[in-house]
Amino acid sequence: PDVAERPVMDRWLVAVRTELVRDVTDALENFDTQRAGSLVAEFVDDLSNWYVRRSRRRFWDGEPSALWTLHETIDVVARLMAPMAPFISERIWQDLVVAAVPGAPGSVHLASWPTVDDAGSDPELVASMRLTRRLVELGRGARSEAQVKTRQPLRRVLVPSTSFARLSDELVAEIAAELNVQAVESFASAGDLVDYSAKGNFRALGKRFGKETPKVAQAIADADAAALASELAAKGEASVDYAGGTTVTAEEVLISERPREGWSVVNEQGETVALDLELTPELVKAGYAREVVRTLQEARKASGFDVADRITVGWRAEDPELVDAVRTHVDLIAREVLATSVTEADAAESAGWTTDPDLGLSYRVERL
Repeated sequence: PDVAERPVMDRWLVAVRTELVRDVTDALENFDTQRAGSLVAEFVDDLSNWYVRRSRRRFWDGEPSALWTLHETIDVVARLMAPMAPFISERIWQDLVVAAVPGAPGSVHLASWPTVDDAGSDPELVASMRLTRRLVELGRGARSEAQVKTRQPLRRVLVPSTSFARLSDELVAEIAAELNVQAVESFASAGDLVDYSAKGNFRALGKRFGKETPKVAQAIADADAAALASELAAKGEASVDYAGGTTVTAEEVLISERPREGWSVVNEQGETVALDLELTPELVKAGYAREVVRTLQEARKASGFDVADRITVGWRAEDPELVDAVRTHVDLIAREVLATSVTEADAAESAGWTTDPDLGLSYRVERL
């Protein structure tokens, strides 16, 4: 598909790949091989730990956009690596390009150097994805602080209002999936769940107020933080009680938003993310289902199945809550473990099956 028509993860990868080609070319033109190698290594880490991990389901489904975006990206990376890692890049080229692309050069070392395609450049998307990953990182920190497993779905996560405004619906969906929450909302939508605090940004204030900066900062601290936050969000500036009324800008004020009890909050470098920790019966059942998925995935791995192998699953449990959870989420479980059937068994049928003592689940998995 045309780049503009691809999903957000594909458009992002094309955009950062465009930057990579430009930056590596510039580094090598200036004989800076250390920088070139670092750029490629950082990109490969992002490719593996963000793009590929987030797109696994799309690969399993054989989605053309995901497969082609990954293929053309590895093609480019192999060419960029060739001067620095000649043998592994040649192996990649032979396996992935020569074997699949008619008329491709017979060696990566005979291929043309990649050129920058400005049509794939999208600095705004790159910045938005960087923000997305930062919010995900903070959300994971909030889960860890509350000692809530990632497999346990939660109702919602709150992110700063200014950050939320920069996120497209696709990026919001990525955050929700990565943090395993049902909704991503801004602090502005949380109403009285949030306490605000405000303090002056001394570096920004100092440029304008000089020696008077501490007094302006005190006026900011004495102001109604909630009203100040609302006015700054709406107008980009607000008035504080100094020298008969002084206007300060959003850059000159650091607003912190902190939810009240029942939330796990992480605040770093002025950014706050909060997880709603209330567990409804529906969320508890969904958490059980995720634990079942984990158990069956481990069984697949222990049995030596390929990641793409389809299986059949038999199961039995005594705990009514676990039984209800599996029955409710049987389609989700089947989809996650690539099962063509997930069948509940009676005591006689399940005799001798593997049992997870912590979960209380007896099961068997068979490859088709």
